Amino acid sequence: MRAETDAPCEASRTLRRTSVLSLGVLTGVNLLNYLDRYVVSALLPALKRAPMRLDDLQLGTLMSGFLIVYLLAAPIFGRLGDRGSRTRPIAIGVFLWSLATGLSGLARNYLQLLGARAAVGIGEAAYGTIAPALLADYFAPRTRGRAFAVFNMAIPVGAALGYIVGGIVLAHYGWRAAFYVAGIPGALLAVWIWRLPDPPRGCADTDEVSVAAGAGAALAVKPGSWTVYPRLLRQRPYLLTVLGYAAYTFALGGLAFWMPTFLEQVRGVPTVQATAGFGAIIIVTGFVGTFAGGWLGDWWLKLSPQAYLWMSGWATLLAVPAAYLALASGRPEVFYTALVVAELLLFMSTGPINTAIVNLVTPAQRACAVALSIFVIHALGDVISPSIIGGVSDVTSLGAAVMVVPFAVAVGGMLWLLAARADAKALAGRGAAA
Repeated sequence: MRAETDAPCEASRTLRRTSVLSLGVLTGVNLLNYLDRYVVSALLPALKRAPMRLDDLQLGTLMSGFLIVYLLAAPIFGRLGDRGSRTRPIAIGVFLWSLATGLSGLARNYLQLLGARAAVGIGEAAYGTIAPALLADYFAPRTRGRAFAVFNMAIPVGAALGYIVGGIVLAHYGWRAAFYVAGIPGALLAVWIWRLPDPPRGCADTDEVSVAAGAGAALAVKPGSWTVYPRLLRQRPYLLTVLGYAAYTFALGGLAFWMPTFLEQVRGVPTVQATAGFGAIIIVTGFVGTFAGGWLGDWWLKLSPQAYLWMSGWATLLAVPAAYLALASGRPEVFYTALVVAELLLFMSTGPINTAIVNLVTPAQRACAVALSIFVIHALGDVISPSIIGGVSDVTSLGAAVMVVPFAVAVGGMLWLLAARADAKALAGRGAAA
């Protein structure tokens, strides 16, 4: 095992007492992260009717602009997260994104709104890259999948609350007020994050799971060094995992951004019902699917070091036919049922795939590994999918444009299965060499 994890963690007893509280705080911030991100989706019809006169392509770029800044800032914060304090950059980032969200409500034209949404990406990059690395040091490998499931449960729940809160506030107070409501809680949580414990890197790791051992030898570089990024890309299991995550993010990002508008324009569902109904589906399927995936991944880990990848790959492939039916069928009983099944299966991968990423590298390189993952999955995923779907919708129809989603889901599932095989082969080769 890695040298930095040979010595017992002196703060292990204290860490066990504070890990659950810290998980709760980080999960709460993650929920606000995605509430803020997807509140825009609930406001799309109103923004289109507002004096700014935004078209579908411009609406799509609101998400793309945020994500471009987010992915460009992620590698910088990845280095910072592997070199020094982790709680302070997170706290500062949460405060900055909350401020930028509030400024979105003051926008008077498209460029001001785009600039405010893009600025949110700077703050979220600090949190998104460093928080998973910090969380990995709160929990031992045998319970890490469940901890990441709780943490990542906030993604669907936060996104759903973005639709619900955005729709309710929009109906009563207008679209500007929705941004104010989304931004205020984050500023309060930033103070709490500043006081969270920052345990020694690798202190929760044991010899129970040694998936990263071989990778650690190949990636033995100075923590926070820029050279870790090209080295990570040369690690085949990590690269395939991240590319599969990019296809998965392309599908979910495009679907999440356009689904309320799809329900309204293509299926004829009223605006408030579309946002609230889709939000309710996301909450239920996200809660159940993410928890089930975390528990199943931890159980499967007893049988295979690649458990998180195998489970994510198969669950995602099973979601393909359901995703197609949800978008192709015009019968409400069919597309709603298929949508529930598809979302349930897709959310089962959220916790396990993020756990796989931090387990594939050494503790001193986890923030960089998460940062590179963020860069790739957004650059090839939801940075481009809302704009692509919006652009295709402008020249054809939204119903035709969203059919790219099931194809992207299939690509993601296949790449994760390939990553599991590649990692199993690499571990077998290292075992034979030893």
